[in-house]
Amino acid sequence: MKASQTFVSTLKEAPADAEIVSHKLMMRAGLVKRLSAGIYSYMPLGLRVIRKIEAIIREEMNRAGAVELLMPVVQPAELWQETGRFQAYGPELLRVKDRHQRDFVIQPTSEEVITDIARQELRSYRQLPRNFYHIQTKFRDERRPRFGVMRGREFTMKDAYSFDRDKDSALRSYQGMFEAYKRIFDRFGLQYRAVAADTGAIGGDASHEFQVIADTGEDAIAYCPESDYAANVELAEALPLLSERAAPAEDRIKTPTPGKATCEDVAALLSLPLARTVKSLVLATDARDEAGTVTKTTLWLLLVRGDHALNEVKASKLPGLNQGFRFASAAEIEAHFGCKPGYLGPVATKMPVKVVADRTVANMADFICGANEADFHYTGVNWGRDLPEPDLVADIRNVVAGDRSPDGRGTLAIQRGIEVGHVFYLGTKKYSEPMGATFLDENGKPQFFEMGCYGIGVTRLPAAAIEQNHDERGIIWPPAIAPFAVVVCPIGYDRSTEVRAAAEALHAQLQAAGIDVVLDDRGERPGAMFADWELIGVPLRVVISERGLKAGTVEVQGRREAAATVVASEQTLTAIRERLAA
Repeated sequence: MKASQTFVSTLKEAPADAEIVSHKLMMRAGLVKRLSAGIYSYMPLGLRVIRKIEAIIREEMNRAGAVELLMPVVQPAELWQETGRFQAYGPELLRVKDRHQRDFVIQPTSEEVITDIARQELRSYRQLPRNFYHIQTKFRDERRPRFGVMRGREFTMKDAYSFDRDKDSALRSYQGMFEAYKRIFDRFGLQYRAVAADTGAIGGDASHEFQVIADTGEDAIAYCPESDYAANVELAEALPLLSERAAPAEDRIKTPTPGKATCEDVAALLSLPLARTVKSLVLATDARDEAGTVTKTTLWLLLVRGDHALNEVKASKLPGLNQGFRFASAAEIEAHFGCKPGYLGPVATKMPVKVVADRTVANMADFICGANEADFHYTGVNWGRDLPEPDLVADIRNVVAGDRSPDGRGTLAIQRGIEVGHVFYLGTKKYSEPMGATFLDENGKPQFFEMGCYGIGVTRLPAAAIEQNHDERGIIWPPAIAPFAVVVCPIGYDRSTEVRAAAEALHAQLQAAGIDVVLDDRGERPGAMFADWELIGVPLRVVISERGLKAGTVEVQGRREAAATVVASEQTLTAIRERLAA
């Protein structure tokens, strides 16, 4: 292709609202144009990247035995009401009405529709296993769209859904998709990790995220350098840092801590390690009657060590909290503890609360906590002596670097990642049973489908790739997903007949060899031309000039290379093939 046949529109500066590197570079390189908050048009060069991503996904999904179909963007609310997600999904689900005032949704995902297809079309165990997928527009009404296409409202996703006769077969389908995803991300040429993850709003019994490693990633990944263990911090198990509880060695003393409302400030005031303190967090659960009226509110005091952070995902799975919780109001806290937040603790609360201690806190002795009185903390607090044993001991904290790996094979490290893929084993409870989706087994008896679902964020991937691959000059695309693999840059294309002829001959030769090449025929000055293609991120540049032609050479330069390599003109094709293969 020639540059004049596509649309190249670069900017020297990023728009003021561009926040992260990928957002800035995608805007500057002319890959996307913002239409509204979280909604973007994909310009020709950006669309070429998307189409290459889709092609790799299709090849590997087909290779894995999945069958492509296409489901609608607009879906009837009745299907979502069958599973309860119409009410439960929250404001991110865009609900609309047609002219007859019937409810519809703009799909964020398609579990209900594919389950409806399965219950109509898959009647016998002989038709299983089956895996359907599509690549389709999605919409999630994010409260605060940000980071360009990374956290947009409209996006493209590949979602696949497997249907099996039993759990063993479903787990084989899950593993098949897991392996297919590894092949997909290997072909993209990105550094990634497959990590154990929480099932979130999709639901289910098991899941793995595929995270592209990048410092700007929203997700924290815990991994063990000495083993294959990797998990999202939301899910990673935090082992207790104390193997057993020591006997009390101090008296409990009510200590003045004027104006010191944080564990950090208290530890500094007392000249004691932060690890001696205990942090108090107060949650509330509401029991409701059939009319939705609150009949009873229970307060929960969750305790983590002062240098640790509460993991809300883990907390949401605890008995009593697994039906939903909220953070307690200031009035509720004052009524139960007798003081405002900042000085709360488990000793002698004003009203009963449920106490949940993290595993490490449960083994602490002589610890420091709030005294439930403004400007005071207790030191030398001990379980059993100064307060009852906790109602529940559980893993409720985030892991930190240096924690023991749950597999027992080393210590954990933390790195940032961008979620670009997710695989779920759903089982029967989330969709098959609520929607009555069954097949007939060998005995003619109806059985619920065992389901799995598998997603890849197609339009998020370019941003993730850029976050991982860029420099001060612009994007550095992996060759497999670059808008073009090679750019031919002729110096003096509009002035020199020889340069023009050589450039067009090389362009034709590369096209005939099946190499995705663009010829810059715009007649730009060398500096501006080079800057454009470095910004756009084409992996390999070939420069043709009158001086080079006289010497029988061209210059070949990889996007990551600081200097060009001089290559004999007749060896250009061979050199390009070797570079792209490497």
